[in-house]
Amino acid sequence: MTVSPDVLHDRAVEILATLVGFDTTSRHSNLALIEWVEAYLAGHGVESRRVSNADGSKANLMARIGPAAPGGVILSGHTDVVPVDGQPWSSDPWVLTEKDGRLYGRGSADMKGFIALALAAVPELTKTSLERPAWLAFSYDEEIGCLGAPAMIEALAAEEPPPALAVVGEPTGMEVVGAHKGILSAKVTVTGKEAHSSQTHLGASANMAALRLMADLTALADRLIAEADTASPFEPGHATLTIGLIQGGTAVNILARKCSFSFDLRSPPDQDPIRLLAGFWDRCAAMDAELKARFEDCGVEWEIYSNVPPLALQAGGPAEALARRLAGDNGPLRAVSYAAEAGQFQRGGFPVVLCGPGWIDQAHQPDEWIEIAQMRRGAGFMVRLVEALSAD
Repeated sequence: MTVSPDVLHDRAVEILATLVGFDTTSRHSNLALIEWVEAYLAGHGVESRRVSNADGSKANLMARIGPAAPGGVILSGHTDVVPVDGQPWSSDPWVLTEKDGRLYGRGSADMKGFIALALAAVPELTKTSLERPAWLAFSYDEEIGCLGAPAMIEALAAEEPPPALAVVGEPTGMEVVGAHKGILSAKVTVTGKEAHSSQTHLGASANMAALRLMADLTALADRLIAEADTASPFEPGHATLTIGLIQGGTAVNILARKCSFSFDLRSPPDQDPIRLLAGFWDRCAAMDAELKARFEDCGVEWEIYSNVPPLALQAGGPAEALARRLAGDNGPLRAVSYAAEAGQFQRGGFPVVLCGPGWIDQAHQPDEWIEIAQMRRGAGFMVRLVEALSAD
């Protein structure tokens, strides 16, 4: 007999408390958490495999539970979290705290709650005679550009037989989401020539040049709003462009030698971010030539440091059908404006949806929380998954 959702829920909350206790902010290694999960899985007779980054300081973790058979279901989540620096938390962000039907802690919603539920299902998965396997796939560095998942997805696709579909447990309120936007992140660095601010003819202000480039991005952002697709399932329905970081100058009376700014462009599946930015890169090249014509050491450099694909809607696919059945979701197939690793799974050949406990509104906030009721819904999802994998 399959375990009750209440038992699985209680087990998941205990695991979540452990996972929250690991500070896996993206600037740190996630290996302490990975080692704990490896030991937990080994204690239930499950072998796992790391897919590490280049220097071994971080790792994805993947494991198959059940037979090497077709039809496997991937349960995927990222292990890293965003920083708590400067946020006014009312409790320790690294200690899971229960209050008024909520569980507070960094990563509780995004997305250690889903990982805890998947791990809580492991004892039942190992004790049940499965006809199809469950795959666990836990990644690193999702929060800084979905950097870890591609190598893990490539390894999953190379398995014989490969898994059939994936559920990425981003916080969706246990509702099935079939599309998300992609994200391109880039940094532009302008090098000028220092001079006294009264002697502008003797130098070139990196700040002033960078402002002209940022004005071009602002104009592009306005154009994207004006060209919004009123029938888009996304909110907002247009691609969004924001400049999130600006650094430049040393004093008010010195022409700035350096100015850098970073921006992100979040595009729906029908818009190519490279094409949208083509004119801006041309403008950067023209500014580079203009500065170098005055002072050869000046110029403009730019770098695209992430380009995460969107998840395109594939209504009626096998991932949607299974997730709807397990979640008890008969509503519309939804779209979200944040980026996730599901688009990378889709690009890797896997039918995929987002479905996990909690809400994105609580993610990245001080006093991040997940409702206990959401964890209970997630427990029911996992119990029904065990049943589905053991049935024809």
